[in-house]
Amino acid sequence: MTRLLNPNILRLGAGAGYAGDRIPPAVALAEKGRLDYLIFECLAERTIALAQLEKLKNPHSGFDPLLRARMKAVLPACMANGTRIITNMGAANPLQAGREVLEVAQALGIDQLKVAVVLGDDVLSLLQTDYLSEPLIDSKQTVADIQPLLVSANAYLGAEALLPALQTEAQVIICGRVADPALFLAPLMHHFQWQADDWPLLGKGVMVGHLLECAAQITGGYFADPGYKDVPNLARLGFPLAEVNSQGDVVITKLADAGGCVTVQTCTEQLLYEIENPAQYFQPDVVADFSQVQLIQAAPDRVQATGASGSPRTDTLKVTLGYRDGFVGEGQISYAGPNARARGQLALELVKARLADAGLGDFEARYDLIGVNAIFGNAPARQKMADTEPAEVRLRVAVRVQTQAQAIDIANEVEALYTNGPAGGGGASKSVREVIAATAMLMPRAVIQTQTVLLDNSIGGS
Repeated sequence: MTRLLNPNILRLGAGAGYAGDRIPPAVALAEKGRLDYLIFECLAERTIALAQLEKLKNPHSGFDPLLRARMKAVLPACMANGTRIITNMGAANPLQAGREVLEVAQALGIDQLKVAVVLGDDVLSLLQTDYLSEPLIDSKQTVADIQPLLVSANAYLGAEALLPALQTEAQVIICGRVADPALFLAPLMHHFQWQADDWPLLGKGVMVGHLLECAAQITGGYFADPGYKDVPNLARLGFPLAEVNSQGDVVITKLADAGGCVTVQTCTEQLLYEIENPAQYFQPDVVADFSQVQLIQAAPDRVQATGASGSPRTDTLKVTLGYRDGFVGEGQISYAGPNARARGQLALELVKARLADAGLGDFEARYDLIGVNAIFGNAPARQKMADTEPAEVRLRVAVRVQTQAQAIDIANEVEALYTNGPAGGGGASKSVREVIAATAMLMPRAVIQTQTVLLDNSIGGS
C-alpha cells in the first residue's frame, strides 16, 4: 500500500460520528485529505441490539444500513490514494458486512480488494451459560433477571483486537462492537509499534480517538449557537482529521475549503463529551488520563493537543446487553391559532382520562405540549418563558406498555382527537415501536476470544 506522507506523522480522518451521519464530508476527506486511514464510527449503545433484531429476521442483514452507500462513495478515492478504511459498521453481522463491501467493490470495478473482518465481540452464548449470576452495572439485578428478554450481548473490544487485521494487507477492516477511541488507537499502535503496556502512549492515543470519534462535533457541529458561538459555512460542515506523531501528540484540523471551524473551544467541548472523570477514562486498552491535557490554537483551524497519559487497564471488559422492554405507543396532533395552548391542554386531559378508563393509565407515560413543557416540564424558569401565548402547539402522548396491542390502542386514542377532542386539531400522526433497552455488565477479558477473517475478490468473498 502506497505511503503518501512522512512516516513520522499519521493522518487519521473521521468518516462518521454516528450511524446516520452525512456522507459528503467523508468523501471530501477521502479525496483531498491525504489520509492514511479513514475511520467510520457508527455504533451507539443500543444500535447493535437493534441490528441483532434485524439479523434474527434475516441472517443476511444486521450490519449498518448505510454501509453500502458509504463504501460506494469513498472506496474509489481511498483505493486511489492508498487510504485504509476502519469501521464498526459490521454491527451484529461483521462477516456479512465484509461480503457486502466486496460486492460494492466489484460493482465499482475495483479488483483485488481485501477485507479483514474482526469477530469475537458477540458473547451472548457465553453469557447465557456461565455468567447469569453476574450483577448489572446500573441496577441491583443480575443477568438472570433479564435473560429471557436478552437480544444481544457485545463486549467492548479494544485496539488489540484490530491489530491482527491491520497486520494483513486488507484495505478495509470491519468489526462489530469496539470501543470508539480504539478504532483510532489501533492504527497508531500498528504504525508506530506502540506496545500494549505503554500506558502513557495508549492514553494519548485514546485522547486522539476521543477527539475524532464524533466527527463534526469537533468542527462546529452540535456547537453552533447564533450570536454566541458562530460557526462559518455550517451548511458545508467538514469532518476533522488528525496529524499524530510517534509520541502521541496531535494536531486536529480540517480541509481548508470545508465549512466549520477547529478551535480550542470546539476541542474542549469534545474532550469533555461523555467524560465522567477526566483523570480516569476507562477504556479496554488503558485507563486514560485527560486531566493534564493542554489545547493550543497553533494556527487557524489547527489545534494542538498534548498532555494525555494513562495507567494500566482493568482485567474486565464492559459488555452491553440489549433486551426487550415492552412497546411505546405514540400519537401527536397540532393546535394553532387563538387559545391553542388551552385547547392542547384540554386534549391532553381527555387522552389521559380515556386511557385510564381503558386500564392503560398506570404505565410510564409522557403528556407533552411541544414548545411549552416537553423538555422543561413545569419548572418555574420554563413557566416564565411560556407566559406568552404560543401561536401553535403540538400535543404528544407516549406511553410504554407491555404489548404491541396496547401500544396500538394508545396511538389510536390520540388520533381520535380529530373528531373527539377540542376544535381545530390537525396533522395527527401515530407510531408503535418495540423498546430495546440497554444495560451493561463486566466480563473477564481473558474469556473473550477474537479472530480475524480475511475476505477478498479473488475468492468471491468467502
